[in-house]
Amino acid sequence: MSNLAQNLLFIAVLIPSVILHEVSHGWLAGRFGDPTAREAGRITLNPIVHIDPVGTLLVPAVLAFTGAPVFGWAKPVPVVPARLRHPVRDMALVGIAGPLTNAALALLAGRALLPSTHGAVAYVVFYFAYINVVLAIFNLLPVPPLDGSRLLPLALGPRGRRVWSSIEPYGLLIIFALLWIPQFSVILNAPIRALAGVAGLL
Repeated sequence: MSNLAQNLLFIAVLIPSVILHEVSHGWLAGRFGDPTAREAGRITLNPIVHIDPVGTLLVPAVLAFTGAPVFGWAKPVPVVPARLRHPVRDMALVGIAGPLTNAALALLAGRALLPSTHGAVAYVVFYFAYINVVLAIFNLLPVPPLDGSRLLPLALGPRGRRVWSSIEPYGLLIIFALLWIPQFSVILNAPIRALAGVAGLL
């Protein structure tokens, strides 16, 4: 498969994966008392309402057609911590719902679907499972705005939480900086391989 075809396949499996990731955030937030995502019409599998023009369309398309490694994101589901019954605890649980959803999708595809498929279909199922493995692990990084950053406030006092929230505007810069460090991919590869093994992909 050419790099272009592989990148287009990446986009095709990325979109439903990030949509289900975001829907899980909004659904659980609703269960904890914050109906913001439902009020915004985001508890749906309709891809149109989840599309971020830059992250879901422009960036992946440009990267795909230039043959570069492709990544992307969906429009974040709105969650208002003040509307949650227990803001700190519930935000941590809402945050972890996304990576857990991706891990569940990887297990479902790798363990239940992959053994019964063959040829091109098996390749697509494998790719779907592996992309969800990567999404699950990557989003657990404790760097805002990634979901893992929602867990750290559980261990911080009010002052620590204020300091931590002040870092959030610089989160994307931190993430891109980490991606440029060769050792970072080596560190990230260990949990990715572990979850891929659990999902039956290795």
